[in-house]
Amino acid sequence: MDLSLLLEYGWVLLLLIGIEGLLAADNALVLAIMVKHLPEKERRKALFYGLAGAFIFRFGSLFAISYLVDIWQVQAIGALYLLFIAFNHIFRKLVVKKGEQATANKGEKKSGFWMTVFKVELADIAFAIDSILAAVALAVALPNTSLPNIGGLDGGKFIVIFAGGFIGLIIMRFAANFFVKLLQTKPGLEIAAFMIVGWVGVKLSVITLAHPALSIIPSSFAHSMGWKITFYAVLIAIALGGWFFSKEKKGEMIEEKAG
Repeated sequence: MDLSLLLEYGWVLLLLIGIEGLLAADNALVLAIMVKHLPEKERRKALFYGLAGAFIFRFGSLFAISYLVDIWQVQAIGALYLLFIAFNHIFRKLVVKKGEQATANKGEKKSGFWMTVFKVELADIAFAIDSILAAVALAVALPNTSLPNIGGLDGGKFIVIFAGGFIGLIIMRFAANFFVKLLQTKPGLEIAAFMIVGWVGVKLSVITLAHPALSIIPSSFAHSMGWKITFYAVLIAIALGGWFFSKEKKGEMIEEKAG
């Protein structure tokens, strides 16, 4: 691997770590809220099962999608899914009233231990799909390496996606508190993270439209330097916007997450 290729792969891996960190923090908050009604011992067991499920589903998703990633229909579904979760999350965050959410939460019947574990595992599946699709969309446009294929993917791309997913799990387990505090002090980063997920969905849409089976746009455009520069410039602008335009709401955020 030459230096320029290493730099490009390293840059994508750093982006994946950032995205995975913010998504893992959000995922960890969701899981914590799902199990908070359980006694302490059962809560820990439910979270342990949840983490085990996260490993299984994430790596299962990676191996499955590595064989399907070049099929344009799968790319199209992935692009639509990323765009959907981005718009859905931002819509619920900005439009749905917090009072309505609180009222709905108070009216919910508390689940037993195994039903809670089941719900946690369902959440893990959704988190795994989100994570792997975002990682694949970023890595699929990377140049191929001299490494042998793993599954249906170039070895270098597979390693980057694997590393991003693995680091995401580590963050979910050990570093989530840091990202939770970061989201509390800079709440705009959560919306920015999902805007980035949507922008990654746009990237995957471009790759889909440039697929040889469709050729709606030239294949050369999807892999051109101009498009790469545009993509990363917009991505960095979104991240910086989330950081600098965040209004600190420490008390409200902590109260909302604890409640």
